[in-house]
Amino acid sequence: MPVMNMVQALNSALREEMRRDSRVVILGEDVGRRGGVFLVTEGLIDEFGPERVIDTPLTEAGIVGVATGMALYGLKPVAEIQFIDFIYEAFDQIFTNLSKLRRRTGGMYSAPVVIRGPCCGGVKGGMFHSQSNESYFIHTSGIIVLMPSRPYDAKGLIKSAIRGEDPVIFLEPKILYRAIKEDLPEEDYTVPIGKARVVKEGSDATIITWGAMVYKALEASKLVESRHGWDIEIIDLRTLHPFDKNAIVESLEKTGRLVIVHEAPKTLGLGAEIAAYIAENYIDLLKAPIARVTGYDVPYPLAHENHYLPNIARIYMGLSKVMKY
Repeated sequence: MPVMNMVQALNSALREEMRRDSRVVILGEDVGRRGGVFLVTEGLIDEFGPERVIDTPLTEAGIVGVATGMALYGLKPVAEIQFIDFIYEAFDQIFTNLSKLRRRTGGMYSAPVVIRGPCCGGVKGGMFHSQSNESYFIHTSGIIVLMPSRPYDAKGLIKSAIRGEDPVIFLEPKILYRAIKEDLPEEDYTVPIGKARVVKEGSDATIITWGAMVYKALEASKLVESRHGWDIEIIDLRTLHPFDKNAIVESLEKTGRLVIVHEAPKTLGLGAEIAAYIAENYIDLLKAPIARVTGYDVPYPLAHENHYLPNIARIYMGLSKVMKY
């Protein structure tokens, strides 16, 4: 089996899907000869040509608008936003048009656009290249939101996204692009949308997380297990909208304690919705109040990045809070 990092896994998935389906096209800034800022689309133009790997002007609204039109005419566009922080220029296209086309036309039309791009922090990119803005898209009905934490899931999820009929925001934690390598199957596979992954089984407390925070959660769980013997279950959502409610409930039925960890700011982050869902429907499962370990409600900093991001110490304190309640 080939060993790949996330960049290679995504590149492989795009190449395979373009070979499988001639409707799949890629468009974005520098995705052609440059191969993208992080080289996710490297070499694709050599095989598929500039008609299917399209370098666009610097216009996010144009990229998403053109991709939406392509999808309405039967193509399967994959649009790259160079950094997901730049997607705000395309908000009108996404929220007014793309997300509402199926309902607006009574199901007559769909717009299966995949919008992918690097997100989140950890690489000292400053406030304009490090944001975790998933909540904007989660709040918008009609949009699927995905964020993989490992190469296997990155490849399988983007294949599922391309093959689907709904618009997808595909968020790629750039700190993980080359940090993790895995053996990937040579045969074709997909990862189902809407299904979480149990990263580590446990019986005393549950951590719900996604993206790069999966690895912080693993480190924190090892620390509390070595110090206190607490057995921590870790769940990687993978699909942020619609998130896997059953996986969370099944875990809480075992542990009764919940810690939610994410990079995005605390207020109105996905953690708030998960906590509200449990409080409204399954509060009788809880042995302690839910704890959230998140980014802060401030612009993403440059010089103090490590203080902004959830770290092992903060997750340790969250686990201690629910365990000692």
